[in-house]
Amino acid sequence: MTGDTTEDMTAHPRRTPDARGSREPYGGPRDTADGVHADDPAGADPAGHGPAGSAAAPAGGPPGPPAPASLLRNRDYRLLWTGQMLAESGFHVSVLAFPLLALALTGSAAASGIVLSTMAAAQMLAGLPAGAVVDRCNRKAVMLGCEAAQAAAAGSLVAALWWGSATVVHMAAVAAVFGISAALFEPAESATLPLLMPEEQLPAAIAVNSARSSLGQLAGTAAGGFLFAVGRALPFLADTLTHTAAFLTLLPLRVPPRPGAPQDPRPRLGRDIAAGLRWVWGDPPIRVTMLCAGALNLFFSAFYIVVVVRAQAAGTPPGRIGVMVAMLGAGGILGALAAPALYRRLSPRTAVLLVFWALTALTPLTLLTPGGPPTGALFAAMALFPPLANTAIVTAQLLRTPDEIRGRLTSVIALIGGAAAAGGPALGGLLAAAVPTGQAVLVCAAGITAVTLLTTTNPTLRGLAPVPDGTEPGRSDTGYTTN
Repeated sequence: MTGDTTEDMTAHPRRTPDARGSREPYGGPRDTADGVHADDPAGADPAGHGPAGSAAAPAGGPPGPPAPASLLRNRDYRLLWTGQMLAESGFHVSVLAFPLLALALTGSAAASGIVLSTMAAAQMLAGLPAGAVVDRCNRKAVMLGCEAAQAAAAGSLVAALWWGSATVVHMAAVAAVFGISAALFEPAESATLPLLMPEEQLPAAIAVNSARSSLGQLAGTAAGGFLFAVGRALPFLADTLTHTAAFLTLLPLRVPPRPGAPQDPRPRLGRDIAAGLRWVWGDPPIRVTMLCAGALNLFFSAFYIVVVVRAQAAGTPPGRIGVMVAMLGAGGILGALAAPALYRRLSPRTAVLLVFWALTALTPLTLLTPGGPPTGALFAAMALFPPLANTAIVTAQLLRTPDEIRGRLTSVIALIGGAAAAGGPALGGLLAAAVPTGQAVLVCAAGITAVTLLTTTNPTLRGLAPVPDGTEPGRSDTGYTTN
């Protein structure tokens, strides 16, 4: 779940982003004579139609309401989803192959860790600046640039392996390109998503994106080891091809004009980053859910490492541990597929609390299982609920936030998530080394319980509606206009 909720959503009618001054977020005719920044001049066709799901406007009249349409009929979303499914699969092929290649070239386990640490460090360091850049620049161009850079970087490693000149320094440089590209692409895609579809399709799109990530990880991890066994360059060749394919699928993507434009066209990175941080911190529901989810991810990441160490110490064969881990991904896929239907039936607050209480109830039960498939079954049950909570939180966050600052919103959330992802395994390793693994599980479970109680009793979470009540169109403090 990302850092990414009111019980009484019916008490406040859901308003579209237009209520904040964001004009026609999913396509339709637009007047760009006022200087509105267009991500893609070809975003609307000559007849004035936007992407799938947008109705034509009567001659001389206002744009019509969105026509009911299935997300599967949304051409631009299909292009984006398909390309990123390929790209994420290729990325995870490389992530698995990087440490294997470093170990094969140097015989040093430390070198393996350096490569992956470089990727994570690059992504975290570039995170906040990347969000500001995404909000200033053409987002489609940013996404295209990221795919081109990753294809070129992976291709350079293929060439180096072919000529026998690959080094750990070269691998670390490629990993840094991957990390920076991820820091840029994630906020660019997230900020673009609401522009590609009507509001009612957004929750389903977020849930299906979650399934895409799980499928990409499973497919890439499964293929990476096989390809490396056949040839050291093959994983990176596969990554080159998948990022090239993703680049090609992005080319025909029609991104409608953005609803806001910088009043001051001069980029001021520091000011833009500060404005993004003020926005996130100044919205109490976004701030609280981000911090609570970050704390939950920290303890769950630690718990995950402890359970793997516990299984190894109990003599569980590596193959059974692999099945155990794979069941976590399988549960996430099932949860993502069920999330859109559940989202329509549950309040956002209930959706969020489900994941907290499910983890609180299930984590101690791993003490009763020896590892392998029985623990994997618990992992699968734990993974069923985060996609639902993620759908509720991210939908509300995106619709509460003006378009011109959505890139920075995503970058701040990614920074908190990255810190939890980095700190959790370290905490789990320290606990497993300091106390018996059974006690370490209980410590992690106690941390999860404490976060759950704080989240449940926090009254601020009742205010996480898709659009805050009483919000009027107007200027934000970001240097952009929202009306």
